[in-house]
Amino acid sequence: MLVALFVGKRNSRPWIVSDELWSLIEPLLPEPGAKLVAGRLRVPDRQALCGILFVLHTGIQWEYLPQELGFGSGMTCWRRLAAWNEAGVWDRIHVVPLQKLRAAKQLDWCRAVIDSSHVRAARRGPKADPARSTAHVRAASTTSSSMAKASRSRCR
Repeated sequence: MLVALFVGKRNSRPWIVSDELWSLIEPLLPEPGAKLVAGRLRVPDRQALCGILFVLHTGIQWEYLPQELGFGSGMTCWRRLAAWNEAGVWDRIHVVPLQKLRAAKQLDWCRAVIDSSHVRAARRGPKADPARSTAHVRAASTTSSSMAKASRSRCR
């Protein structure tokens, strides 16, 4: 089933990208530029993607991404995330599965959420009237009492 490819099975490690999903994502990634300086080998994109997903899934800070997992350093994954974001990769990754699901008639819109932060208002509403000034009337004080002999303690 196509939906299982995108939604995934209940995996104990949801940051691991399956071969089927990787075959859809890999063509969407930009080609890496030429290395400007000699140094370490570039972390493969699939490993960096797994590192990004690990950080986003667990909420761990980038600098604490365990090197033992083989995803590269947290800074490497963060830089790759930023580069892919600038290249528009995440928008394409969002669109391709939707197109495939729609073509297979497996897109179910019975449960959909629209986040109001992403929906622009058509136009501004009416301008509010300015608030009336209270400068002429003395406001009641909440720190002093109008009673002449106010006591702080009832036990005198």
